[in-house]
Amino acid sequence: VQLVESGGGLVQDGESTNLPCTALGFILGSSSVSWSRQIPGKEREQVGCIRSNGRTIYYLRSVKDRFTISRDNTGNTVSLQLHSLKFEDTASYFCASAVLRCSENQGEYDYWGPGSQVTVSS
Repeated sequence: VQLVESGGGLVQDGESTNLPCTALGFILGSSSVSWSRQIPGKEREQVGCIRSNGRTIYYLRSVKDRFTISRDNTGNTVSLQLHSLKFEDTASYFCASAVLRCSENQGEYDYWGPGSQVTVSS
């Protein structure tokens, strides 16, 4: 049972990228899935979360109008679309799943992916 992020890499300032999070060994459709990011030397911060019914919550004000979380239950995937990227968005991005509702408490998530690096060049 695991989550795996993909995508990311090096992108130019102002461009977009997509980060799929795929569940292996379990059905993701009944879980809430969050996205977090971490910059080296800083604490991990939650970007947002999508519930099993598709409703989204965005916790990080700086990305609310630029990032979108969506889910594809057929593909057992939840994706984070990042638009209008800025240098300060450079970070490792992590997905996590929870059987229960979305939570700002990262300790309430059951499974975490290893992370995907996004580097924005100016």
